Amino acid sequence: MPGVLLVATASGEQLAPTTAELVGVGVRLSAELGGPLTALLAGKNVQGLASSLGGFGVDNVLVADFQGPTPASPEWVLAAAVQAAKQSEPTAILLTHGGGGRDLGPSLAYKLDAGIITDATSLRVDNGHLLVTKPVFGGSAIAEFSIATTPGVVTLRPRAFEAPESPSAKEAQVEGLSVPDTGGAIEVLEEIREQATTGPRLKDAKVIVSGGRGLGGPENWQYIDELAQVLGAAVGATRAVTDAGWVPPSLQVGLTGATVAPDLYITIGISGAVQHIAGISGARNVVAINRDGDANIFKYARFGVIGDWKQVVPAFTQRLKELRS
Repeated sequence: MPGVLLVATASGEQLAPTTAELVGVGVRLSAELGGPLTALLAGKNVQGLASSLGGFGVDNVLVADFQGPTPASPEWVLAAAVQAAKQSEPTAILLTHGGGGRDLGPSLAYKLDAGIITDATSLRVDNGHLLVTKPVFGGSAIAEFSIATTPGVVTLRPRAFEAPESPSAKEAQVEGLSVPDTGGAIEVLEEIREQATTGPRLKDAKVIVSGGRGLGGPENWQYIDELAQVLGAAVGATRAVTDAGWVPPSLQVGLTGATVAPDLYITIGISGAVQHIAGISGARNVVAINRDGDANIFKYARFGVIGDWKQVVPAFTQRLKELRS
């Protein structure tokens, strides 16, 4: 029976936020295809997370719980995914386009002799065929593809899809997978933790204030931080700014940085290069502040202010402080 298989991931002792996004898409696609929604949960000590997937709408959960002393190797996770795909025989396999999924997706497609579309931002079913939409040419155009093979493998852009609002009381059928030892092993040499910030995390933020080279120099970045603090927003930046060393690379938004989908995205001194636009395609409202009225960012902004940021931003921040007091 046609259906959908998704590869769930864990973050510490919880399911990763992107897994809920996969489930949201999987529930809809499995209903349109007329088959069950199955989730693979593979990794070290993941058995306890299996029951929570049912509450999001998953019908079946295949658990591959790695028992070795080190984290599960990519080869072992790939073997688990191949086994899950052969057992569930889905029409579509969904993964997150980030972290391990960015590498696992193409490897899994190769093993299954299946077609693959990466970094998808929309999926739909037309007459039983899976159609996938994604940005191309650095985000300057949108293309729709059809996967001719069964299954078809698709990696989903993080935060481009809505997650289910709240879990239900549904219980999924849980089954264990016995995955043979692939001989691969991981040796942890160093742990690098994400730099702590005072505001919300960039990738999860509902409001983001982002700055570009139009600010003139790192000495002016304080205006970005102050506005973000007033709004309770996260701070973002263009690649040019992070490459120049004004702010850490972890703040970069764009094709080679973080992909974000906030309710409000405020840009200050950002021209709107296609690489940056590709990272904010999921933003619901874009506000652009730039003195160049011909800047590309205004093509994507819902609200625009043409003017010198040195006059606009401090006045805007002060007015917000007055309103919030």
